[in-house]
Amino acid sequence: MEERVGQELFDNGVTAHARCHPERRAIVCEEMTRTYGELHDRAARLATVLAEKGAGPGRPVATVLPNGIEQFEVATAAAMVGAPYLPINWHLQTAELAFILSDADVAVVVGHHELADVAAAAVGSAGVTAQLVLVGNDYEHAIETARPLDGADSGPGPDLMFYTSGTTARPKGVVHGAMGEIAGRRAGMEAQVALWGWTPEDVYVMSGPAYHASHAGWASCALYVGATTIVTERFDARSFLHTVSRHRGTRSFMVPAHFIRILEIPDDEREAIDVSSLSLIVHAAAPCPVVVKRRMMDAFPSAEIHEFYGASEGGATKISPEEWRDHPGSVGRPWPGVEIRILDGSGRPVPTGGEGLVYIRPPGGRRFTYRNDEAATEGAWREDAFTVGDIGMLDDEGYLTITDRASDMVLWGGVNISPREIEEALYEHPAVVDCAVFGIPHERDGEQVKAMVQLRTMRDGQSVGTADLEAHLRSRLAAFKVPRAWEVVEELPRDQNGKVLKRLLRQEAAEGDPVGTGPP
Repeated sequence: MEERVGQELFDNGVTAHARCHPERRAIVCEEMTRTYGELHDRAARLATVLAEKGAGPGRPVATVLPNGIEQFEVATAAAMVGAPYLPINWHLQTAELAFILSDADVAVVVGHHELADVAAAAVGSAGVTAQLVLVGNDYEHAIETARPLDGADSGPGPDLMFYTSGTTARPKGVVHGAMGEIAGRRAGMEAQVALWGWTPEDVYVMSGPAYHASHAGWASCALYVGATTIVTERFDARSFLHTVSRHRGTRSFMVPAHFIRILEIPDDEREAIDVSSLSLIVHAAAPCPVVVKRRMMDAFPSAEIHEFYGASEGGATKISPEEWRDHPGSVGRPWPGVEIRILDGSGRPVPTGGEGLVYIRPPGGRRFTYRNDEAATEGAWREDAFTVGDIGMLDDEGYLTITDRASDMVLWGGVNISPREIEEALYEHPAVVDCAVFGIPHERDGEQVKAMVQLRTMRDGQSVGTADLEAHLRSRLAAFKVPRAWEVVEELPRDQNGKVLKRLLRQEAAEGDPVGTGPP
């Protein structure tokens, strides 16, 4: 951490570290390394290019890039010209990409040359005014020939901007008003540094896509304090562990899907990889099955495994491993200044221990809006608190447990059934590697419960069938909650954020014939 004299804080950020520690490693990806001095110099030259193309306050710079060093050069350059930085999922197709570019009024898009066709078509769409720079010859030539921006200073880092994947047909741009100001961004970075104990000696190993809010945010924290970020091009469980070992990684942000893949590696093989340097793992973004988290904690005894709950709209709670052992399944208590409320559909408080929609009151009256979507903004807020549609409960000690998403609930004959409750029970079966539970159309009762499962062969060589899983569930749950439709798959469809694509699964089921068998 930077030295403090009284209440004065010396500068953090890429520019400050480039000035004081130019040879310190900032970003490493495969065989390529950028020191803080190199990152600052290249970003300062790129900043001139971005400014000439119209980027600046209110005119974002977007990236459409697979994981690599370029994202961090662009983000730093955007900070230097005061432009919001918008990392976009590079898997999007032309129409999806064009919508975001137009909605956000993007000035410059930096895209990968292998995505040139999609990026160029999106930039050429009606309503899009962005200019395109392709990583490759154009990008390198632009940096090599540009002069550094006069007085280039990255300050506290970029004003990160994200479009939520959400459950709606189109993504929504989240705009945090105060965070667009340098003082607000610095205060936000300082809060995150304090919350997770970042130091310049940390080595952050990235496990997921740089366009994801948490991965981008953690990399921003690392650059802010002068730590090193190791960028992995894509997640592979074995490769990830070897990367941690090779670079002596100290921390990582993960999602539960990463845990599941890591735990698939045979114990003896996994234990032979030295990951003892890893002291902090933080996970979020999707519910983590209790059994999976317990196994992960046993597999990584040197690492503290913390969890937080939040969204692009704002952070909410966190829980330490010690607290979690006493409150398994909980996502913790509120961050400083945050209040959690559980409300029913009419906005009335739900008694302690009761389920309802989770509302988050941010600290200091901060508010976000959804860009160009007043109706969605109004729908998210109830007075000074917002919801992203999660259902949960608070216990008498103030610990929050997320029980499901409102959009995932199965309505069977007028009764709400929680898929997560069924998934938690399935994970307790030793043959279940991964699972997803959701509702499918039913001609008489509206919806019926379906389970998709990935199974492992048991150690005794015996295979497990769905009848065994049904019996397992019947011993733990009411009969009406036991799925009547089953599908065994090699792997569940997940997005790169680790979330099962349930909307896609429900859509595929809806396009087929509704299931006509009766209830259990």
